[in-house]
Amino acid sequence: MITHPFPPLYDENSKILILGSFPSVKSREQNFFYGHPQNRFWRVTAAVFGCAVPETVEEKKAFLRQNHIALWDVIASCEITGSSDSSIKNVVPNDLSPILDTADIKQIFVNGRIAQKVYDKYTKRLTNRPAVYLPSTSPANAAWTVEKLTEQWSRIALL
Repeated sequence: MITHPFPPLYDENSKILILGSFPSVKSREQNFFYGHPQNRFWRVTAAVFGCAVPETVEEKKAFLRQNHIALWDVIASCEITGSSDSSIKNVVPNDLSPILDTADIKQIFVNGRIAQKVYDKYTKRLTNRPAVYLPSTSPANAAWTVEKLTEQWSRIALL
């Protein structure tokens, strides 16, 4: 069983909550979200907001705060092989109430099908809020180009 190694990123000004599934090996090593260099999360969200792609963890935190984005994952702990979402078993969901009680979240988004499935199974009944599915920015989702992802992810900028 692996426990999520780092806290959510949010503040009282967060309006958008984006939920991934569980951090990859690279993200766990970096102790921050979307740490794998091939994950397109930072390129896509920067393109959506017309910003330069943040490189360092501090730049990424500043980018998220500037754009009122909260980040967290739906899974607090699980069994996982490497970074493979399809191998996830024995899920313990994260408690979203600290974020939802602090910030005025207008919309919850999920990054990928596994995040959506876990949210729908464990979390939706606790929050009483739907989550909008967005296609995964993971390199495993190779069918989606950065351009196609950016088009779909542009929904986060409409709030």
